[in-house]
Amino acid sequence: MSQINLTDLVCEKVKSLKAYHVESVEDGIKLHANENPYPPSPELLKKILARFEQLDLNRYPDPDCKTLKEAISNRIGVPTNQLVIGNGSDELIQNLMQVFCNAGDTIAFPDTTFAMYAITAKGMGLNVQTFPLNDNWDFEAAPLFEKLNASHARIVFISYPNNPTGNCFSRTEIQKLVENFEGIVVLDEAYYDFSGQTFLNQMKDHNNLVVLRSLSKIGLAGLRVGYGIFSSTLVDEINKVRLPYNSNSISQIAATELMNNFDTVQKQIDSIKEERSRLLNELAKIKTITVFPSDANFILFQASKNGENIFRNLMENGVLVRNLGAHPRLKNCMRVTIGTKAENDEFLDRLAKAL
Repeated sequence: MSQINLTDLVCEKVKSLKAYHVESVEDGIKLHANENPYPPSPELLKKILARFEQLDLNRYPDPDCKTLKEAISNRIGVPTNQLVIGNGSDELIQNLMQVFCNAGDTIAFPDTTFAMYAITAKGMGLNVQTFPLNDNWDFEAAPLFEKLNASHARIVFISYPNNPTGNCFSRTEIQKLVENFEGIVVLDEAYYDFSGQTFLNQMKDHNNLVVLRSLSKIGLAGLRVGYGIFSSTLVDEINKVRLPYNSNSISQIAATELMNNFDTVQKQIDSIKEERSRLLNELAKIKTITVFPSDANFILFQASKNGENIFRNLMENGVLVRNLGAHPRLKNCMRVTIGTKAENDEFLDRLAKAL
């Protein structure tokens, strides 16, 4: 029988990582993962199920996702030859690093932002260059260029709106970055449907710009569908490293029907935006917390003290939010996803008691 020390075989770059961890509760209200709180409408679900009845599960999915790309193209007005479908936008983030970075190269992003940029990069043996956000959770482009040039950064990732702060960075500063950075600028627009702000129209003038979108936030989190918009030249390169059949048949069908019947989803998005406004107003009335503006489907708020205790109290009483207090800039901070009206009311009630 062979018994070797498996830990000794693990790469050092992996040993130093911490897995992306998400708390969970079996029962209760889950307001921690930035999901759509509403299930697919009966009308949309009926169309999806009708398509499933014709599905041959013994066959591989369409490797090029042609039908889904056509639906996205019709929805957002981008040619299909500029689209790549990913198993969530996380996969496309990894693909970008594979295409543009060798081991030891550098990528850059704001601090604080989406954790997977750093986790993916470090797991691939890349270096990370972060740049701080100011008190308004924004940045200035001009001071960055010296850092980016000195570190020979290959890609800058910008979450727009930013997760977890919820705001859209200054368009002027992003524009400066796109126009002056001699590398790839990735606008991660996972929350575009809640902000309505995009740099998609800039792509015709800047071939170093990539835009990522996700269907996870608007109803298909369980199926993991993301897509990227690239210059057609970059699409060819991304497809060289993209795994074959990376998007399964069920995900392709459901995503296609969602894009083709977007009115049913838009009503849910509008409801979430209405609840966002109400929740922001209600949180602003609580003297012992600071609430930050949001363009996304979540809100960042900061307790004056005892953030960890408040988080635990909420979770023990069946309301799960995201605890961000481990980050030095986010002490006593939590992020709450916008839920249904009933869920939001329950959260407000439990928060008042926890405080």
